[in-house]
Amino acid sequence: MKKTLPIALSNKHIHVSQEDLEKLFGEGYELTKLKDLSQPGQYACEEKVDAVGPKGELKGIRILGPVRPVTQFELSVSDAFKLGIKPEIRNSGEIKDTPGVKLVGPKGETTINEGVIVAARHIHMNTKDAKDLGVADKDVVKIKIEGPRGLTFDEVLVRVSDSYALEMHVDVEEGNACGVKNRELVELVK
Repeated sequence: MKKTLPIALSNKHIHVSQEDLEKLFGEGYELTKLKDLSQPGQYACEEKVDAVGPKGELKGIRILGPVRPVTQFELSVSDAFKLGIKPEIRNSGEIKDTPGVKLVGPKGETTINEGVIVAARHIHMNTKDAKDLGVADKDVVKIKIEGPRGLTFDEVLVRVSDSYALEMHVDVEEGNACGVKNRELVELVK
């Protein structure tokens, strides 16, 4: 029997610290929820900022909430090329020795010295899902995509927490490469 799970394509976005949020939007500013995301407690915000790099800028980058201890900007390889920076593929939160970028908001700007990454593909799941799928936290698996542009994603990190909902995350470029759409079911191959 196939082991399947839903997939989601992630566009460029920013997670901000309260300190950087206030530099960009003003003292005491709080994020405004636009809509809930698939992961419990996570949401897209109405707020957007611009990113400025050595070669160009990206306008209107959505902030995701809630605020985090450290600002992190997740983008695609093409986005990074447009900015003129060379981020590494990293797991979320692993930002040590990564490039920085200037962020511009309606009330100010800030430069983060590190925190720009191309997010590594990964799967969120709770402990019941992990048991059902026969995997554990930090396992690395393969995911098979069917269809005319089908492929197999290698090096997919499993992240297990009871606060997670079952879903694989890839960036938009990876999703477009194989023609997969949000919420499509994909096959886990150990």
